[in-house]
Amino acid sequence: MNEYRKLLLANKAWAQEKLDLRPDYFIRMKDVQSPAYLWIGCSDSRVPAEDITGTEPGELFVHRNVANLVIHTDINLMSVVEYAIDALGVRHVIICGHYNCGGVKAAMSRQSFGLINKWLRHIKDVYRNYARELESFTDPEARFRRLVELNTIEQVRNLAETSIVQKSWLKRRSPWLHGWVYDIRTGLLQELTLIRPGDLPDDIYRYEFPPESL
Repeated sequence: MNEYRKLLLANKAWAQEKLDLRPDYFIRMKDVQSPAYLWIGCSDSRVPAEDITGTEPGELFVHRNVANLVIHTDINLMSVVEYAIDALGVRHVIICGHYNCGGVKAAMSRQSFGLINKWLRHIKDVYRNYARELESFTDPEARFRRLVELNTIEQVRNLAETSIVQKSWLKRRSPWLHGWVYDIRTGLLQELTLIRPGDLPDDIYRYEFPPESL
């Protein structure tokens, strides 16, 4: 059997299992979705968002990229954020990093990886901003784990600095922004940071909106 065909067979078994539990499992979702959460995670295949959070289809709106970065010029990500917040009305945005992240590890090195260098540059900037703390670790593994955490925290701040999020804060007092980290070795999530609606960390990034736009 071709390797890919086992995925199609597994899909049939999964779909039948869901129908056995609830005959309208799929039909009830065909016309609408109303997830409470937007998940921005790493593309790493070992971090399946729905599995590790125990969520069902329709509960989690998901965007993934290398090292779970929030970059203001990333039109793909910003479009996802805008749609999730303005159209779907998500109440929470979770940015989830994970230990042993290949993107973070690559950014810590001096090796050139080609095109992805431009993406990893954003993680190098996080390292530079926290260099004193990071270089106080004598254990390279501890330094690596801490950079994973700091990178996640910084991405939550980046998201709070967007006009999309701030406008929603003023209009409907949501979403809450969460920074989590996933430990592949234990399967457990850990909360790193939380930004409540309106609690912008740095005032210089605060936007003012004309009343008619709210």
